[in-house]
Amino acid sequence: MAGNTFGVMLRLTTFGESHGQVVGGVLDGFPAGIVIDFSLIEKDLMRRKPGQSSISSSRDETDTVEFLSGIFEGKSLGSPIAFVIKNKDTRPGDYDNLKDVYRPSHADFTWEKKYGLRDHRGGGRSSARETAVRVAAGAFAKMLLKPLGVEIIAWVSGVGPITSMVDINLLTADLVESNTVRCPDRQSAVKMIAYIENLRKAHDSTGGVVSCVARGVPQGLGEPVFDKLQADLGKAMLSINAAKGFEYGSGFGGTAMLGSEHNDAFTVDTQGEITTLTNRSGGILGGISNGQPIYFNVAFKPVASISMEQSTVDIKGNPVLLKVGGRHDPCVVPRAVPIVEAMTALTLADHMLRNKVSRM
Repeated sequence: MAGNTFGVMLRLTTFGESHGQVVGGVLDGFPAGIVIDFSLIEKDLMRRKPGQSSISSSRDETDTVEFLSGIFEGKSLGSPIAFVIKNKDTRPGDYDNLKDVYRPSHADFTWEKKYGLRDHRGGGRSSARETAVRVAAGAFAKMLLKPLGVEIIAWVSGVGPITSMVDINLLTADLVESNTVRCPDRQSAVKMIAYIENLRKAHDSTGGVVSCVARGVPQGLGEPVFDKLQADLGKAMLSINAAKGFEYGSGFGGTAMLGSEHNDAFTVDTQGEITTLTNRSGGILGGISNGQPIYFNVAFKPVASISMEQSTVDIKGNPVLLKVGGRHDPCVVPRAVPIVEAMTALTLADHMLRNKVSRM
């Protein structure tokens, strides 16, 4: 199958299935001589892993990374960095009743029509289990961006009908991690947690929105035609399981504004640098970063795997009443936060490396 590699200069290839022996990745193009921050990799994986709170899946995975190549004495060699994460708490038997049944709003039907067969154990390759690899690789991308002063923070800005008010200028990673739903607006977070808990007890699920800001991004990242920075960020976000929408800057709200209201006027700051008075462009002009913070929203659908009885059909078209077993999140967005950060970091780091060969 195609489509397992992301990036141009910094390329991540992932492999593995949800209930197979391992998931893993190969990160190619990572420069030599970088001191590897193993604690950052572990920290980000712990933020994504299941079983971390009452509002997440109860699957118990340690998500410990085993590196196979590309690192020597704590530094990158410049060769491909290969790694695996073992699947320890697999329960393939939970999915025996799905072998010949299509789960509503899952990839079962389309996967089988494309390939002629599928791994029914938790969705196999289409499972969000694959995103653990992205988070590990994203930590490497963050290591490349840190010396540039780039800081990436994602957070939950909406759960179901509940929205939050967050000032991105005051936002910190500690505020995001101050509660289990990862919403820095504490009053909204309390409501979100209660809402998710009630849906979990009712065997239902909900969707939500993850927002992200990248501060300190240098000017000049992005290719101005097909590989516009916002286009690559959009592809990165929409490649995440359950993602349904992407908007950056003023997004869809900007369509209701006049040009005279929406334009970001240029000015000179106190250091004599050219900047803009506002940032409705979301830090990107003509597909290229302008030095302002890049900010965007990612919409995630309600989790499709619910234990409530649903109508579906089997592979022969016979009607079936289905209750999905296994362990699933009632809302994916709290665990999607580090995934959004990882894909943002991989995109920005890839464009940073592209810039090194675009100018003499």
